[in-house]
Amino acid sequence: MESLTFHLEDFEGPLDLLLHLVGKNKMNLYDINIMQLIDQYTAAIATMQDRMEVSSEFIDMAAHLVQMKSALLLPRSPEAERMKAELTGRLIEYSACKQVAAALGSRARDLYTAVRSPMPLEGAAEYSRPHSPDKLVQAWYSLMGRSLRRKKPEAERFEPLVTAPFVSVASRVAHLLRGMLRGSVRRMGELFSKEESRSTNVATFLALLELIRAGRIRVGEDGGLQMDRTRRPRRRDHTREELT
Repeated sequence: MESLTFHLEDFEGPLDLLLHLVGKNKMNLYDINIMQLIDQYTAAIATMQDRMEVSSEFIDMAAHLVQMKSALLLPRSPEAERMKAELTGRLIEYSACKQVAAALGSRARDLYTAVRSPMPLEGAAEYSRPHSPDKLVQAWYSLMGRSLRRKKPEAERFEPLVTAPFVSVASRVAHLLRGMLRGSVRRMGELFSKEESRSTNVATFLALLELIRAGRIRVGEDGGLQMDRTRRPRRRDHTREELT
C-alpha cells in the first residue's frame, strides 16, 4: 500500500478524503473497490490520530467504515450491500456538488464586481411619531419575544357567573312533561328560548336527556317529541341535580 503523506487540514471532511483516495487509486466511482478504500482511509486516520491531528467527524467515518468492512466479510450480507450502496451514493453526490461548486467558482472569478459608496439618508434620522407608553411597552415585549402582561380580570366579568340563578333539573323535567301533556310542547326546538337564561336552557337539555334515557320521551328524526304514557315515572331524588 502506498504511504500517505497528506494532512487532514487539506480536506473539507471525510467524504472529501474518501473522494481523494478514489481518485488517487484511479477507481471507478460507480464500481469502487470498497475494501481497499476502507483500508487506506483507516490507515490514514490511525496515522493522524497518533499525532492528534484528526477531528471527530473523520473518526466517526472511520468507525462507520470498520463496521462496513466487518459486514462485508460475512457471506451474502444484505446489510453490507446496503451500507456499500449508501456510501457510493454519498460519494457520487458529493463529487457532483464539488464539480458544480468549481464551475460556479470559476464563473465568479471572471465577473467584475463594483460596489458604490452608501447613499446618504433622506430626511431626519430620528423617529418623531408620538406613541402612548402602553404601546411602547407592548412593542418592547413583542421585540423581546415575551408574552404581554395580562391585566387582572375585573370583578364585573365574574358577576354573571356569581349571580346566576340555580335551576333544578327536576323542575325542568316537570315543566317539560307538563308542556307535553297540555300540548304546548311538540318539538325539541320549542324547549329552548333565547329569552331564557343559559342555566335554564342547560337544565332543560339535561332534563330532556334524562327523560329519553328513562324511556318517557322519544325524539323523531324531524325533531318531534313523543311521550310514552304507558311508563310510570320512577321516583328519584332530583334535588341534588342542580345547575348553576
